[in-house]
Amino acid sequence: MFGYLTLELRRSLRDRRFLLLVIGWPVGAYLLFSSVFGNEPGSQGLTANTEMMVAMAAFGAFGAVLTATGPRLANERQSGWLRQLRLTPLGAGRVLAARVLAALALTFPAICLTFATAAAVRGVRLEVWQWPALALLLCAGCIPFAAIGMVIGQVGDGDSAQGLTMVVYLAMSALGGVWMPVTILPSALQTVAHALPSNRMAELGWQVAGGHAPTLTAVAVLGAWLVGAALVARLLSRRIAARG
Repeated sequence: MFGYLTLELRRSLRDRRFLLLVIGWPVGAYLLFSSVFGNEPGSQGLTANTEMMVAMAAFGAFGAVLTATGPRLANERQSGWLRQLRLTPLGAGRVLAARVLAALALTFPAICLTFATAAAVRGVRLEVWQWPALALLLCAGCIPFAAIGMVIGQVGDGDSAQGLTMVVYLAMSALGGVWMPVTILPSALQTVAHALPSNRMAELGWQVAGGHAPTLTAVAVLGAWLVGAALVARLLSRRIAARG
């Protein structure tokens, strides 16, 4: 399994389009948004630059996980590779576990580069302990997105999974308060936003950046998404396996 995990990491790090999407886009978006709104008061009890840093780090992190799970799983399922792996000692389960671990590991470049940009260019300052705590919490907050990616990978082929991943990615970002404060959304959409894992994942970061412990509500919402998506992915996987 470790060897396959290493292979997954190397394959992702050689994919320039993937790196541009999950690292270049969040950093570029942070620089753009902070140049326009950086002097405005934040809506989370933080400076706007700090609030946007957390939001864009979350944006890059869950984008990395969705992209590294859904489309790749769909491609391997379509090609028959996943079916072949079920017949090997490694097994499809370990392969999927390795893919999830690789996807979570790939969140750290996006998170850390966004942090470094915010500190170097916008002068964001936090306590020493807050930086690693933020990175670890944002990574942990991506676990439900790995389960969501597994669902996407089971419902479409390579091309449709790529498109569906992008739709989910952008919808979670726009509606989850990652691109804009939830408070400017209509009241109905605010209710939707607070139920999304993207919003609760960013909330974990905002709480820690403000020196507070994560709220139980945020953890509960993320946990519910993880359990629900994992169950759906498992059900879809069994149906596909039963069809042969």
